[in-house]
Amino acid sequence: MRNIFLFIRRYFNFLFFVVMQLVALYILFNFNRFHEAAFLGVASEVTGKVNARYNNIEYYFKLKKANEALVIENEQLRNQLRQNFDMPDTSRRFFQDTLAYDTLGHYRKWWFMSAKVINNSINFQNNYFTVNRGAKQGVRKDMGVISPTGVAGTIITVSDNMAIAMSLLNSQSRLSAKLKKSGETGQVFWDGKNPNFLTMVNLPKSMQVNKGDTIITSQYSTRYPLGIMVGSVAEVVDDKSSNFYTLKIKTATDFYNLEHATVVENLFKEEQKKLEDSIKTNE
Repeated sequence: MRNIFLFIRRYFNFLFFVVMQLVALYILFNFNRFHEAAFLGVASEVTGKVNARYNNIEYYFKLKKANEALVIENEQLRNQLRQNFDMPDTSRRFFQDTLAYDTLGHYRKWWFMSAKVINNSINFQNNYFTVNRGAKQGVRKDMGVISPTGVAGTIITVSDNMAIAMSLLNSQSRLSAKLKKSGETGQVFWDGKNPNFLTMVNLPKSMQVNKGDTIITSQYSTRYPLGIMVGSVAEVVDDKSSNFYTLKIKTATDFYNLEHATVVENLFKEEQKKLEDSIKTNE
């Protein structure tokens, strides 16, 4: 307390001057309309800038929560898409299928489950990534994995609560894809060089291919629904010794920043596999 009184006594003149200035400004801004309006304008501008900065900072710290909400919403929307259902044959039915129907009587064919990528590699010949979903959440081997922008990989190993996927950036990865505009199919793989580009082969030269054309998953894929983005044509290689084009494809998925993913389940895959295996057995 003694130090406070000493401080006031020492700086009394300065403190008295500050108090008088504040009183003068109060009288000026409250009893003079011009100065009052000017003060309110400046105060509003300063307050607005402070609030804008505060909102930007607050928005930044809420991005993680917003991203998680968007992932959940995308999962729900994907599960409602029409192409995830097949129309049943209503001409004859011997038993009631246990697979889910939508309100129009379509069979559900595809099911989507959101996940987070908790580990990822891009610098090797054979790259993999790990997601935080496993057997307890319904993930099984050979399920497809897609990113928010395109195909990402295939589940190869599953534990109770995690799963490892073979990335498209893997020398063993093969994907059936097609040109969106014409429907011509080919095979996509990675040559082990640049993580931004894939290679597509077996496209006949009788068709027209242009830089920028879209590549999507084909109807022959059992791991991904038809029409999932694979990438876009970055270069058309015309091999004179072959009747087929080789395409350099810019990946739709950014493997450098792979954070969110969706595990895709084909609910008819086992039935299709069993049927096709029966033909091989009979041979």
